[in-house]
Amino acid sequence: LKDLKYADSHEWVKVAGNSATIGITDHAQDHLGDVVYVELPEVGAAVKQGESFGAVESVKATSDVNSPVSGKVVEVNEELSGSPAKVNSSPYEDGWIIKVEMKDAGELKNLMDSEEYSKFCEEEDSKH
Repeated sequence: LKDLKYADSHEWVKVAGNSATIGITDHAQDHLGDVVYVELPEVGAAVKQGESFGAVESVKATSDVNSPVSGKVVEVNEELSGSPAKVNSSPYEDGWIIKVEMKDAGELKNLMDSEEYSKFCEEEDSKH
């Protein structure tokens, strides 16, 4: 999706002002398979760019979820506790994981745009 930024660990971030909504990409959920559990952080928790804040567990594997930006968690998607499969069915809409109040918008420069991310995924897939 064009208006998103992407981390090389397959998280996306959608920025509106100082607020960043974060989830895992369609590519990531596709590789994980059916998501059965999402470990969410507490509201108020601090997250750092590139560091894990939770995990997504699928029938195949458990994968850490890293924050593409630094800041404070202001909201978590409680619906994922009862319906973790939303990460599969709607990774960019209903399947978002957390919302963060960003500390430093300059960190967005470290992330990829949609074209760069597509190329990154193609290269990564060709290695497997």
